[in-house]
Amino acid sequence: MSGTSEQGGGPAQLKVVVADDQAAVREPLAAVLGLAEDIDVVAAAADGGEVLAAVAAGPVDVVLMDLRMPVMDGIETTRRLAEDHPEVAVVVLTTFADDESILGALGAGARGYLTKNAGRQDITRAIRAAGAGQSVLDREVQGRLLATARAKAAPTRDEAAGQPLPDDLTPREREVLALIGQGLSNRGIAEKLFISEATVKTHINNLFAKAHIRDRADAVRRAIGAGLA
Repeated sequence: MSGTSEQGGGPAQLKVVVADDQAAVREPLAAVLGLAEDIDVVAAAADGGEVLAAVAAGPVDVVLMDLRMPVMDGIETTRRLAEDHPEVAVVVLTTFADDESILGALGAGARGYLTKNAGRQDITRAIRAAGAGQSVLDREVQGRLLATARAKAAPTRDEAAGQPLPDDLTPREREVLALIGQGLSNRGIAEKLFISEATVKTHINNLFAKAHIRDRADAVRRAIGAGLA
C-alpha cells in the first residue's frame, strides 16, 4: 500500500494490528507506532484469535505478530492469514531467534522477522517494507538463517548441483542470487548494487520463477549449491 491519502494529500496510512499477549508490551508498542504519520494501528490483539477477528473486520495491511501467545500462537495465526487473507503481510516481533521459530514463521508465510531488540525505526521500516511487498530480517535472524542453510546445503551439495541454475538467468539475477546466498536483505542488495529495492524485488521475482526457487532459504541453498556463495 502506498501513495497519498484522499484527505490533504498526505501519505496513505498502513492499517496495522499489533499482536502480543503482554499488555505491557502491546499497548506501548501500539502507541509508539501510532505516532508515525503513515501508520494507523487499528487494533491491538492479545492472541491469535483476536488477530483473525481484527483482520476479518478489516481492512488490515500488516500484522506485527508475537509468536508465543495463548489460544492460537503466532505461527498458526500466520498460517491462517496466509491461507485466508494473503493480502495481509505478517512481520514477526519476538524474543525468540532459534531455528525452529524462524523457519516455522517464515514457512508459515511471515514476510519479516525481528527480535525485540529491534528499535522503533527498525520496526516501522519493517512494517513499511512488508506493506510494500518486501521482506525484512534483522541481522541476527539473517545470520541464523544463513548458518542453517549452509549446514543443510553441505551434505546435499551434489543434489543441488543436480539442479543447475537455468541458462536464461541474467548476469544481474545471478549476482542477486549470490548476494542472497551471503545473507543480504533486499535493502542490503540494493545498496551493494546501487539499484532501488523495487528493482531488487523484480530481479528476485524473476530468478525465483525461472529457477523454481520456493523461498529465501531455498535461494540460499541453491546459491551455495551453485558455488555462488
